[in-house]
Amino acid sequence: MDYKQESLHRHYEWGGKIEVTSRIPVRDETDLSLAYTPGVAEPCLAIQQDPTLSFSLTRRHNLVAVVTDGTAVLGLGDIGPEAGMPVMEGKCLLFKEFAGVDAFPLCIRSHDVEEIVRTIS
Repeated sequence: MDYKQESLHRHYEWGGKIEVTSRIPVRDETDLSLAYTPGVAEPCLAIQQDPTLSFSLTRRHNLVAVVTDGTAVLGLGDIGPEAGMPVMEGKCLLFKEFAGVDAFPLCIRSHDVEEIVRTIS
């Protein structure tokens, strides 16, 4: 198999390897009002009072960012953040498939270490 050509073909077909899906059904106005506004204000206020509640009231307990500035992606050199996205999506897929961890790619257009740290902290 020609992995290079097949991978390129599949990436066109897939249009990305990850997606965001809802963990809850939103069947009607009540569901929407509980998940979003006005109901969402209560968990927000609870977290404001006790920030540790963010681990039980949100997905924070199982969510990570996979970060790159595109400078060292699979030994390809400085290919830029956009070109690094397929690799970051692949890493996110591995986190989910093999560890059950929800991961999101964050590709930053900067080589300034301080700016990157400010962005992700």
